[in-house]
Amino acid sequence: MTTMTDAALAEFKMPDVGEGLTEAEILKWYVQPGDVVTDGQVVCEVETAKAAVELPIPFNGVVQELRFPEGTTVDVGQVIIAVDVAGGSGSAASAPAVAPVSVPEPTAPEPEPEAEPKGRQPVLVGYGVSEASTKRRPRKGDVVAAPAAVTVPAPEPQAPANGNGRPLAKPPVRKLAKDLGVDLASLTPSGPDGVITREDVHAAVAPAPEPAVTQVQVLAQPQEPVAAAPGVVQDGVRETRIPVKGVRKATAAAMVGSAFTAPHVTEFVTIDVTRTMKLVEELKADKEMQGLRVNPLLLIAKALLVAIKRNPEISASWDEAAQEIVRKHYVNLGIAAATPRGLIVPNIKDAHAKTLPELASALGELVATAREGKTSPGAMQGGTVTITNVGVFGVDTGTPILNPGESAILAVGAIKLQPWVHKGKVKPRQVTTLALSFDHRLVDGELGSKVLADVAAILEQPKRLITWA
Repeated sequence: MTTMTDAALAEFKMPDVGEGLTEAEILKWYVQPGDVVTDGQVVCEVETAKAAVELPIPFNGVVQELRFPEGTTVDVGQVIIAVDVAGGSGSAASAPAVAPVSVPEPTAPEPEPEAEPKGRQPVLVGYGVSEASTKRRPRKGDVVAAPAAVTVPAPEPQAPANGNGRPLAKPPVRKLAKDLGVDLASLTPSGPDGVITREDVHAAVAPAPEPAVTQVQVLAQPQEPVAAAPGVVQDGVRETRIPVKGVRKATAAAMVGSAFTAPHVTEFVTIDVTRTMKLVEELKADKEMQGLRVNPLLLIAKALLVAIKRNPEISASWDEAAQEIVRKHYVNLGIAAATPRGLIVPNIKDAHAKTLPELASALGELVATAREGKTSPGAMQGGTVTITNVGVFGVDTGTPILNPGESAILAVGAIKLQPWVHKGKVKPRQVTTLALSFDHRLVDGELGSKVLADVAAILEQPKRLITWA
């Protein structure tokens, strides 16, 4: 989403990155004023209601202005960056190749001119661009330090914090340096063309445990001093206020909307899952499941899918505007996942049509993507029912709140060895408690009870996965 304010300046607006989202928070800028950018280069990372997304810019040019600092929530359609597209033409893009101002040291060799870039370079989103496309333009009066081992001069743009030039490093390296507290300007680059590598940053940690604060950190501090360390309690401070935004804001709105819109009913059942746990161990040794993540959640998910197949009326949603019940002949199975950014519920599309190995593969991919913070907004939309595994925290059960627009959610408690009457004798057995919450507008008590009873019956006798499926 771009606009042209005049013949030379182009403005890039915050796009709708997730089907109707109205705002996003700028997490990190990968460029600064004076940087040369190319079409397709990632310029910033933003966080929507549920996911972190990298935004590529759709034209070539030189960054003139960043309209918002990191940590700012911006409405969709607002301009976030202005780029001088005239400065991004071929002559400007190759500006670093022009002979720089000589260094006032007679022994410093003159850097050789760099060849002009030939056309647009392909960019893999998430990995930035090549080193040649991220150099800054030299400005009048700047002095360029040219080490003997570096063939590309490092021009010295005007910086808001100090007069030093911004060292060359790819975005992941800059993030690593920021996380470790390493000042990139203090490092000697070992990469080609004077680029600082991850190894350079790691090598600087031991000799410099308390490096100077980087320019990016200095810029970020005035905007959000409290959020820099929300979990740290200082001496004498009795309360800490944390802005509600991003995932927490979206989760709060969704839970309040669900709790006060859909009349919730929750039913519970405690069951013996010893046979299911034995089947899990057998599947781990099965060659058809080699390389796949096999755990109790996999069989619980399959059991719920079979129960829905036997009771298809539970896969539905309530259309308040049309006053209709929408029956869904498919199951997009949501899995509640706790991530560093908060609770998200991505779903497996058409889970009802997947075989057990396919379901295991989809679950593994879903969990890995969520942990990396790369879950897309589309992966969290269109769910029909959800599973939340509170048992991983040692909790026996709970009363889960429905994900908005869904008809039911199954909570799975911790699986524990407990005394249980088995074949007329008290024996130690693997036992867990299931809780099913459902929307009473859509689901009567009979239907909800049948679904929960079917899930319990399958987990007690997993051979029903074959006979009932």
